[in-house]
Amino acid sequence: MLPLVLTASLALAADPAAVSYYRDVRPIFVQNCQGCHQPAKPQGGYVMTDLAALQKAGESGKAAIVPGKPDASLLMASITLKGGKAEMPKNREPLTAKQIETVRAWIGSGAVDDTPANAKLSDIDADHPPHYRALPVVTSLAYSPDGKILAVSGYHEVLLHKPDGSGLLGRLVGLSERVQSLAFSPDGKWLAVAGGSPGRFGELQLWDVDKQKLKYATTLTFDTLYGVSWSPDGKMIAVGGSDNTVHGIDADSGKPVLAMGTHSDWVLGTVFSQDGLHLASVSRDMSVKLTEVVEQRFMDNVTSITPGVLKGGLMTIDRRPMKEKKLQKVPQDTPGLKPQAYDELLFAGSDGVPRLYKMHRETKRIIGDDANKLKVFEPLPGRVSAIQFDADGSRFVAGSSLDGRGEVRIYDVEKGSKIICEKVTGPVYAAAWNPDGKSVVSAGFDGTVWIHAADGKLLKSFPAAPLDRVSK
Repeated sequence: MLPLVLTASLALAADPAAVSYYRDVRPIFVQNCQGCHQPAKPQGGYVMTDLAALQKAGESGKAAIVPGKPDASLLMASITLKGGKAEMPKNREPLTAKQIETVRAWIGSGAVDDTPANAKLSDIDADHPPHYRALPVVTSLAYSPDGKILAVSGYHEVLLHKPDGSGLLGRLVGLSERVQSLAFSPDGKWLAVAGGSPGRFGELQLWDVDKQKLKYATTLTFDTLYGVSWSPDGKMIAVGGSDNTVHGIDADSGKPVLAMGTHSDWVLGTVFSQDGLHLASVSRDMSVKLTEVVEQRFMDNVTSITPGVLKGGLMTIDRRPMKEKKLQKVPQDTPGLKPQAYDELLFAGSDGVPRLYKMHRETKRIIGDDANKLKVFEPLPGRVSAIQFDADGSRFVAGSSLDGRGEVRIYDVEKGSKIICEKVTGPVYAAAWNPDGKSVVSAGFDGTVWIHAADGKLLKSFPAAPLDRVSK
């Protein structure tokens, strides 16, 4: 008797009708094609996010898909290998022979769309932005480096607000239903957006801030991405995935260039060292791990791996801006190791406790030690989803949630003292410092954005997105 997998493969080859668009073909398009062929970036005038769009002609005027006739379909000609190369996907590895044959079999069997009704992508795009009857849950906030733009996550989009919340500057509408994390490039020219559609794809979008145009969208994994960060030189973007992996992306091309898979649960936050040579990541697995970027090599667990040292999963991380540049000490048990830039990491998560650690070990390792720990701060109520230093690293803001309530605090790093921000009306999932250091912004479950002065006084609150007016 043939193995079940081989039997299924032979049946598929014998019966092209067994190929499913939703199960077999759609994932190929999501992973390889939709980054350049979606409403926000219809390269060649062609969109591949639903079957109706797939069957339309692009700029060439030729039908991309002719149901039942793969040899007459321009799509097949574009993805078929000729001399080991293919026209599409552009600037990426060609599809595998199996993927090409899957697409061919689907077109040959009539190019039927078997997508379940509840899994169809919406008709939301730049010309048809989301309409809100209720405010969206805000999962991320980011100020541009010059403080002139406040980016706020929404549904299928990022809303660009004036920094004081007095009006919208733009709306960046993309393919991902969920936007989980935002980060401006060091020079402020680009906005990296991590998110995706749960159970379908994870996506990293890169937007030209001035033009409000999508440069590219890179699809990674089959679930949502989190914790986006930039290398200090702006050449690499890092994200975490629910595939338990840290991913590094070439910022210019959008190509994956790094993958680290030593976490055992979702990776929710990333941050580079100040010299860009190392990448720290936090996960629901209750660990902070350090990756050497160039060699793509796991270096160390920043925290102790002894059970009970951390009480829950970690959700957010930031690197402390250092007023004075200095080098770490070299551990005694690693002769010949070159000193790295001295960095400090702040992270928090499910147990509500912000913790400050050295990024690099400076003492000989002893099993079970917690030698990198510098300071532990008074816990916030509930779980901490957001944490960020101010520009000089003397203070940090943290936001938490518990039982339908939220809290925003500003901590003094050296003194350990705290200020509780007033009039926060719901669970907090996002918080950031204004680059001028005079105020913090936060938001969360109820879709209200709060701006607080550094002394905790509420300066202003406003809705994250425009609400539709519903006639009575």
